[in-house]
Amino acid sequence: MSLTPADIDNPVVHREVRACFDRYEQALMANDVQALNDFFWQDPRVTRYGIADRQHGHDELVAYRQSVPAPQFTRQLHAIRISTWARDMAVVMCEFTRSDTELRGFQTQTWARLPNGWKIVSAHVSMIPWPTP
Repeated sequence: MSLTPADIDNPVVHREVRACFDRYEQALMANDVQALNDFFWQDPRVTRYGIADRQHGHDELVAYRQSVPAPQFTRQLHAIRISTWARDMAVVMCEFTRSDTELRGFQTQTWARLPNGWKIVSAHVSMIPWPTP
């Protein structure tokens, strides 16, 4: 299948994915473990690389989430970028700052529309020193 310009950044798909991404962020900050687990593809091939952790497969992801305490910080998102590809694939990237560190965070999620809705099929989070202006 070849993508045409009309297949890229479809506004309807963009809105769907943005709504999922916003709900994910709310669940993350509320430490809603069940919702966070449900956002991810329930498959051994799902992958999440965190700041100081990694999970290969949904079972590892569930075990990790059960061990993570509720955040003791606030998070502000910056430069959210969403690219959609046809009707069933999207990539969401953003930068973030947290109230507990001077580091700058970066987050990438690949979303796929599956039979049970939009799910994160891979994710990566990192934090690095960031120069202050």
